[in-house]
Amino acid sequence: RLGLERADTAEKALSVIVDLLEKYGQGGNCMESHMAFTYHNSFLIADRKEAWVLETSGKYWAAEKVEGGVRNISNQLSITTKIDREHPELKEYAKRKGWWDGEKEFDFAATYSYVDTARMTTSRGRYCEGYKLLNKHKGSITSEIMMGILRDKESGINMEGGFMTTGSMVSVLPQQPNLPCIHFFTATPDPAR
Repeated sequence: RLGLERADTAEKALSVIVDLLEKYGQGGNCMESHMAFTYHNSFLIADRKEAWVLETSGKYWAAEKVEGGVRNISNQLSITTKIDREHPELKEYAKRKGWWDGEKEFDFAATYSYVDTARMTTSRGRYCEGYKLLNKHKGSITSEIMMGILRDKESGINMEGGFMTTGSMVSVLPQQPNLPCIHFFTATPDPAR
């Protein structure tokens, strides 16, 4: 929200978020219940001209500029070796912790998480299923198709049970400045409605 308030481009919003992250950190309970459950955050940040994926681990972060195709995020780190901006101490911290030897190519997701990055797009999970659905429609994604993807319960994208999807948003951002941007939000906690 602060990125939207304080920036007029996707890259400036990225800078707002990482500046706040470095100054204040992140944390807090992810649920309204008394169960203590926290995790780090990922963001898709887009404007009419460009898009970024920002992923965080504590105060450390990596950002990837989306150059084309489709891109998704879902409760796991997905930025691997294509890092366009990063926390200035990202790699040094990983070396100090013994997570990266400084010799092989740096892979953010492999270094800062337990996920096998080679399996991210092949194992059954929300990230993988989103990746498959987006690629199935690559080049012809409309707002209606995107809404269908976000409603999909079989894939786990629209979660039910102990953890539920709490809302979805679809934005249409035409590159032509004379056309309006359109934003669709769910009016209920269940995007299937």
